Amino acid sequence: MGVDKLPIKILIADDDSLIREGLKIIIGLDEEFIVMACVENGFDAIEYCLNNSVDVALLDIRMPILNGVEAIKEIAIKTSTKCLILTTFDEDEYINAAIRYGAKGYILKNNTPDKIKAAIKVVYSGNMVIQEGIIDKVLKGIDSDNSSKLDRSLFTGREIEIMEAIADGLSNKKISARLFISEGTVKNYITSILGKTSLEHRTQIAIYYLKGGII
Repeated sequence: MGVDKLPIKILIADDDSLIREGLKIIIGLDEEFIVMACVENGFDAIEYCLNNSVDVALLDIRMPILNGVEAIKEIAIKTSTKCLILTTFDEDEYINAAIRYGAKGYILKNNTPDKIKAAIKVVYSGNMVIQEGIIDKVLKGIDSDNSSKLDRSLFTGREIEIMEAIADGLSNKKISARLFISEGTVKNYITSILGKTSLEHRTQIAIYYLKGGII
């Protein structure tokens, strides 16, 4: 028998006390997780992540004092905490900003508890999770900056493989293992792809590829 895995350490940030406490109960009942704290704004979320070891921060977007997007910007730069946005359909501009600032997941509040917990595990493992409804909204943001599709011939075979792997939700480390190349080489290919597409980050690459941006 192997050593038991440590529970995933969670921070919940939501200004709605019912949602906040409900998530705490639902997630806390599962021994695979431990809810370290609950806060009601982005400022407190940043402060907690700076001063405590948190694996995944589950953040609402619209919160007082400092919203979830601004909180992600600081948390992603200053800590190793992975951020998972819990959002609603009507926040396109926030969702696109959250992607730019480093959010690793985007799910909707109407998901079942099991789906929310599964999303936390995906983000914790180093992969990304984006709900279909969110993908559509992010794609609109990409389309506004990239009105035309790109010919496949613009990319090398290896770049296409990298894009496929990113679209599969793989981290750089897992792409490295799949393609038998170094993580540094993976990063170089991603930089090249971003330059050719005018996209800003790997999450946009995944969505652009999945939605047929490469023909």
